[in-house]
Order: sequence, then C-alpha cells, then structure tokens
Amino acid sequence: MLFKGKEKNVEEKKIVDSIRCLGIDMIQEAGSGHPGIVLGAAPILYTLYAKHLKINPSDDKWYNRDRFVLSAGHASALLYATLFMAGYDLSIEDLKNFRKLDSKTPGHPEYGITPGVDVSTGPLGQGFATSVGMAIAEEYLRNYYIKKNLPFINYYTYVLCSDGDLMEGISYEAASLAGTLKLSHLVAIYDCNQMTLDGSSDKSFTENVLLRFQAMNWNVLVVADGEDLTSLDSAITKAKSSLDKPTLIIVQTVIGKYSKLQGTNKVHGTPLDLDDISTMKERFGIRDIPFAVSQEAIDIMQDMIKERITPLYDASNKTESRLTEEDRKDLENLIQNHTSITNENIDYEAPDTYQEALRVTSGKILNQFASISPFFMGGSADLSSSTKTYLENASDFSSSDRCGKNIWFGVREHAMGAILNGLSLSGFRVFGSTFLAFSDYMKPAIRMSAFMKLPVIYIFTHDSISIGEDGPTHQPVEQLVSLRSIPNVEVFRPCDVNEMIGIYQYVMSKNDSPSILSLGRNSVRMKENTSIKDVMKGGYILKKEEKNLSGIIISSGEEMDIALEVGKILEEKGFDLRIVSMPSIELFKKQSKEYQEELLPLGIKTFVIEASSSYSWESFVYNDKYLITLDQFGASGSSNDVKHKYGFDIESMVTKIEELLK
Repeated sequence: MLFKGKEKNVEEKKIVDSIRCLGIDMIQEAGSGHPGIVLGAAPILYTLYAKHLKINPSDDKWYNRDRFVLSAGHASALLYATLFMAGYDLSIEDLKNFRKLDSKTPGHPEYGITPGVDVSTGPLGQGFATSVGMAIAEEYLRNYYIKKNLPFINYYTYVLCSDGDLMEGISYEAASLAGTLKLSHLVAIYDCNQMTLDGSSDKSFTENVLLRFQAMNWNVLVVADGEDLTSLDSAITKAKSSLDKPTLIIVQTVIGKYSKLQGTNKVHGTPLDLDDISTMKERFGIRDIPFAVSQEAIDIMQDMIKERITPLYDASNKTESRLTEEDRKDLENLIQNHTSITNENIDYEAPDTYQEALRVTSGKILNQFASISPFFMGGSADLSSSTKTYLENASDFSSSDRCGKNIWFGVREHAMGAILNGLSLSGFRVFGSTFLAFSDYMKPAIRMSAFMKLPVIYIFTHDSISIGEDGPTHQPVEQLVSLRSIPNVEVFRPCDVNEMIGIYQYVMSKNDSPSILSLGRNSVRMKENTSIKDVMKGGYILKKEEKNLSGIIISSGEEMDIALEVGKILEEKGFDLRIVSMPSIELFKKQSKEYQEELLPLGIKTFVIEASSSYSWESFVYNDKYLITLDQFGASGSSNDVKHKYGFDIESMVTKIEELLK
C-alpha cells in the first residue's frame, strides 16, 4: 500500500527540526558522527515516539512497553536527541557529551548505558535479527499469560534499519524466520535513502526489497516521501493492524535532507561545515546557537506521549496487581533479566557401559533444567538431532503454538545468535547449538552477547578432529582459541558427566555473561575422580602424583581419556605424573595466584593435550615442544587414522612426552 499526503502541522515540523538540529549539534560538538541519517530519518523517529511507541520515559524498564531497536546504530545522535525530547533521563549536558568517554551518549547505542536504549547496536544487521528474538519473546509471553487468564502482555517491537542492514545476510536469515513464524507484532521501518558510505547503492544493492519481503511472508507498505508525517503515521497504524505477518515499511528518504550535501555519500559520516548548519537552522526557524531548543517543542512532544500512555500504563499496572505472588516474582525476574535457574539435584542415570558422548549427557541435563522454568527456550541451526538439544517434554514454537520452547532456527547460524540475544534481553534463559566449526558464523552475535553481559548459552558439539570422515571443513581447529579470546565469555570443555553436571549448575546460575559448552561427538569414559564442584575453579587435579612429581599433563574434553591412558603407561615406565583437568581456562585464570601455583608448581615440566590451536595454552608451558595441540587443518578419514596422522594417538604421545621427561 502506498501512502501519500501533505503534512500541514507546523508544530510537528518544528519538533522534527528541533530533533534534527540537536543531532547535528551533537555531531559537531563531538567532531564525528553521521549527520546524513539524522537529517533524513528524523521524521520517522518523531512519528514513532510521539504517536505510536508504548513507552513511559519515567519508567524505562516497564515490561509491557514497546521495544525499539536502532539497527542502523550509526544514527545514535538522532536517537539520543529523540529520547531527550521524549522526556527520558537525558540532559542537554548529556547530549553535549556525545561520543565522549564514559558519557551516557556513546558513539553507538549501548544497552545499560543510555535510558531508553533496549539493545546495543552498530554492527549492521545485528539489530534487525535481535528484534526478531524480542518479537518471539512477546508472542510467547502474551500467549503464556492469556492461558493464565491474565492478558496484560501486548507490545510491539519496532526496528529502524538502513540499506546497509538489509545488505547484511543476517537480516535476511532473520526476516525469513520471522515471516515463517508470522510474528505480527514486529514492525521494521526501512530508511531507504539508497546511499552508502562509499556511494550510491545502485552499485551494490539493486534487488526489489518489496518483492523479496513479500516472498518471505511479510506485509510491505511504502511511504513515498519521508518528510510526510501523515503518511508515516498512517503506515505505522496500518502495520499494527496485521494479525498474521510482520510488516516492513519502506520509507523513501533523502540522506542529509536540507544540507547542501543532501543526497550524496559525503553527508553520511562526516560533520557538516558551520555555514551549512547555519543555513539549515535559518530555514527551520531555529536559533543558530548550539543546542538551542524550544521548551514549547519539548512540552508538546512530551504531552503527546503522556496523553497516549497514561491510561495504557495505568491499565497495565492494574492488571499486574492481580498477579499471584509467584507470577509477580516471575515478572520481576523478566524485568530485571534475572534468568538464573537452580538445580542442585540433577537426576542422572549412567548407561551400563559407563561410557557416553557428552553431547548426549548434555541433552539429558538440559531437559531437566528446561522443566524448571517456563521462560527457558532455545534450539539449533537444524542440528538438534546431532547436538542433542531438543527439549523432549516441550512443544515447538510456531505460528500455531506460541508457547513452544523448541525454536526451529533452520540453517541460520548468523541469525540464531542474534535472535538468542533478543530473547535474553527480554528476560528469557536461552541456548543455541550447532557444530563447533560453524561457531564462526555466530561470532558477531556472541561478541554482542558478551558486550551486553547476556547469559546466553551456546552449545557447540563435534569439537575435535576425532569426528574423522567429515574432514577438515567440519573439524574445528582455531575456533576454541577464537572463542576463548572474547572478553566476558567463559568456554567450557568437560571431560565426563561429573564435569558436565557441574558446568550446567554453574552456567545456569549466573546472569552476567555468556557461556560456551564445547562437546565431543564420541563416547568418553566416566572417571573416578572428576569433580562436580571443582569445575567452578576452571582446573583441578584429576590424578595426583604418588611421591615425587616428575611432570604434569593438562587436558580437557575427549582428549582427557587419551591423557589418562598416556599417564598410566608413563607411570609404568617410572614417571610420577599429575593429571590436571582444565575444563575452563577463563575460570582457572580468575583463581588466586596461590591456587594456580599449587595446581601447576613452577619448575615442573608441564604438557598440554588438546586437539585445537596451541595459542590457548602457550602460557602454561616452557616452549612449544610441550604442546600436543593442532595448528593445521585436519583430514578426512577414520577417527583413529586422523588422530594418528596428527599425533593424537597414545603411542605417539607416550614417545614424545617420555623424550621430554628424560
């Protein structure tokens, strides 16, 4: 549907221009920023905040509020100016501190820093995909409380995206899933200015976006003139009437509108010159003084919001007052993102063989935790049958079942990671799974999880060359060191069921960082001295030396079975060895220096056995000779043949370690 019309309300135009000028002044003060989208998209944000968003600037954690995701995070100055005008806890001084160290107005929106910012954005496409997770959360909660005869959750997720967002593959992965799931409370507004940083988008982006989104089961509306407030208002109203599809509103805008550089890439990411700013302010009828803003314009916009919101806010609070004590506690946890789940008594039945693949063990434990919390959900990138992450006693989230806990992400690792972030931001405890080799597809989203301190759980299986025949494309080598290098991420590689139980108890209880579980495909032995409790130290002694310590072997995961066998053979040759299990390097390095030196005494020859990059382990050994690791791609063949080829068979290890111990 095409909306046309001519906006005649002078007061509204004055507010829009005030937002524009505040944004431009912020960029000018900082000496950097993106004026093009500030000038071009200001009418969109004004219309959204003044006329549609269900928000309460005095209570920005109100759970039943609409969510807004600025996927085009480079428009942060526009967002901050709008939030200021809307009445959030931002001052003119905060706007003046745009992009300054430790300010409330950082260069790109940051969750937990700026009141009114629902998600950190900046890497294009991430915000769009995250909004799909938020929309899934809303659908689940709305229907969950309807079943309890408490129909009070009912909000929309809006996302402002750019040409660049829609060029990124992650946005189309997420859009495809959103259309399949019929997420009708998701509204994406596309700032279509057909200009990128380097130049016109016709050099790189020429597909018909309208037809592409329609093919993915979206409603698509078009606003032909981004300055037309009436048409913007009508389009958003129309989008909210959808009952069975998400909506994309394509808004034709001009980048850098009213600047002498309008319509060119030169206005994308460089501050305007002073003459240009003065000319624009004169045209707008705004004083040519930095950060000058009409109090009348502020009051009008805030009154518009209050008039709309007050009855909605009061009605929501009235319904919340009917909640039982248990439901009220659940809601408070959702608001505060307190998603921890406690299970001190995991019921695990060992197989008769006392051997089991840890991906299978993980699935059993995961299912027990899933039965505890109604707000626990997740899925895999079309690999749950291999990663063993399907929740057996739960249904599938779908367009016909909004309370299912299993999400069928399809083969969409990129989108899965960001969607998990959106769910986590909504107060859900979530997990996602795929093979470790494919974790590379999810790296940007994992980084955003860590940055926002979200307790997302990533379950990566098939984590060694021992998968054999699938070959080097599926055999991870560099992934573990890459994941371990991300700040605020803890990577766990358990060696048996006891460590698996301890790791789940730990990661389910924390609320401030993502966790990565790296699990093997093959069966491992259950061991006598592994510890549920000590995994929280990151490393501990699995087998202590008898008398005179002659060397230490550190290992993790599947390779621990090999390490123990190697240690046994070397003991028979007269070497007194200590075997250390190190399921988490990150947690071990957080322990006291005294504990670290007690576990790994200085002056003792120390070896590491792990079938992944040596870079994770160099700080633990004297030199590279003591590392039995893998710094090259694997090969296709039987598991035993591949391990022998790269020195991960018992005979090769015994020979190498014995030589170095002599």
